Amino acid sequence: MPDEKLQSPSGLPIQTVYRPNDAPVDYAADLGDPGSFPFTRGVQPTMYRGRLWTMRQYAGFGTAAETNRRFRLLLEAGQTGLSVAFDLPTQMGIDSDDPRALGEVGRVGVAIDSVDDMHVLLDGIPLERVSTSMTINATASTLLAMYVVVAEERGIPRDRIAGTIQNDILKEYIARGTYIYPPEPSLELIAEVFRFCAADVPNWNPISISGYHIREAGATAVQELAFTFANAMEYVRRATDAGLTVDAFAPRLSFFFAAHNDLFEEVAKFRAARRIYARLMRERFGASDASARLRFHTQTGGVTLQAQQPLNNVVRVAIQALAAVMGGTQSLHTNGYDEALALPTEEAATLALRTQQVIAYESGAASTADPLAGSYYVEHLTSELEEQARALLTRVDEMGGAAAAIAAGFFQEEIARSAYEFQLRVERGETVVVGVNRFSDGRDAPDIPTPDYSSLEREQVERVRAARARRDEKTVTAALDALRASATCYGDNGSRHQRPALMPLIIDAVRRRATVGEIANTFVEVWGRHAP
Repeated sequence: MPDEKLQSPSGLPIQTVYRPNDAPVDYAADLGDPGSFPFTRGVQPTMYRGRLWTMRQYAGFGTAAETNRRFRLLLEAGQTGLSVAFDLPTQMGIDSDDPRALGEVGRVGVAIDSVDDMHVLLDGIPLERVSTSMTINATASTLLAMYVVVAEERGIPRDRIAGTIQNDILKEYIARGTYIYPPEPSLELIAEVFRFCAADVPNWNPISISGYHIREAGATAVQELAFTFANAMEYVRRATDAGLTVDAFAPRLSFFFAAHNDLFEEVAKFRAARRIYARLMRERFGASDASARLRFHTQTGGVTLQAQQPLNNVVRVAIQALAAVMGGTQSLHTNGYDEALALPTEEAATLALRTQQVIAYESGAASTADPLAGSYYVEHLTSELEEQARALLTRVDEMGGAAAAIAAGFFQEEIARSAYEFQLRVERGETVVVGVNRFSDGRDAPDIPTPDYSSLEREQVERVRAARARRDEKTVTAALDALRASATCYGDNGSRHQRPALMPLIIDAVRRRATVGEIANTFVEVWGRHAP
């Protein structure tokens, strides 16, 4: 007998069979052709027949020189875009020689202290032809400034560089914790980055609004959609309140989602995401179609990787990548099978890239747009996910929006509850994890060689101290003083319409070789640190 209580990972009941009445849709209103509002079927008319998704493998290893070497290997293997992982001190605005950085330098990504490190990181990479995504949030404005200065010092105009900074501070308060400043000045700094990119770096995405980290913290697909778009609406509102017109910046907004193991729910999630966003942007801000078009990067689910029988992760990643492609992603990172154990080896990273290439060139998934459209099951799931996500989003709106809901702990409590319930299902065996709670062979996880982090840390500390010794301290001090004076006009201290532009001052400080930590500390002096 079939299990009548079978549910999707988000708790949606699954029927044994789906028929036309289970998936009633108005083609023009709910689907439309690819490239047409509400973009359910994709953001481009020809989708991957016109251009494949960007194969953007995420990498960051200890020092800038080592990461540059990995970037070159990936580009030679056919990767089409860069994606930078930064270490925790860089994410938290702490220089590598700060005592608080001890033991963390280069551990989970590359250490970047000054623009000299950024030069090494990007050495030999044609910035006018390769786009770069940087997973950085609290210090995003500083890392963007460094990228701009590297291009400037190479003679590359700002309108020739392309990429994305994550710059999504709200999900840090929800799920990751790498925030520095309180919410109000942080949100205003993000609006300032929107303004700068729209005016000066037109091919740069000023934010990647992340559902990925929300999902990694234990959220369901429904929560991933609802909370991501709640955050998005907060950012758009803050930017318009700061005087920007929605169509001046919204076409460059980008998003970042996770792909997990349930193939059909994940495909439906991506389709529902485009429809939800298009409708929200039109309903709430009167946005044009260009501003309502959801473009997103996808990463396969890190939390789904298992240390036991790690080769099983190859299969998980392939299924997740296929879901992202059939769901219409614009760029994709596929995890290495050994990432549950250590930073991915070159072999695992190359195989992860090859997984994308097999899907692109051998599977047929890229041959036609939205290949699962019209499936009674997928259309039913798409509508169910939209309905439940919109209902949850309404609850956030009733609290006053994302910032207010975060302050009340609503997002955090909802995600914690979902994570706890999932773990209970795994422990009871109701949710099967192959090689973990079923089909286990009893073997220990294999050992994966790791870098000599102590040596990498010593090398990086020497680099940042040498960089300080070479610079003109008077000009650095003057640049930081100017930045401090302007920062006093942000947060609760100044009128929204009288705030000076911060990005040119950050760029000037970077150009004079101020470090990530010095710039962050300058803001802390004015804005303080966030205490949850």
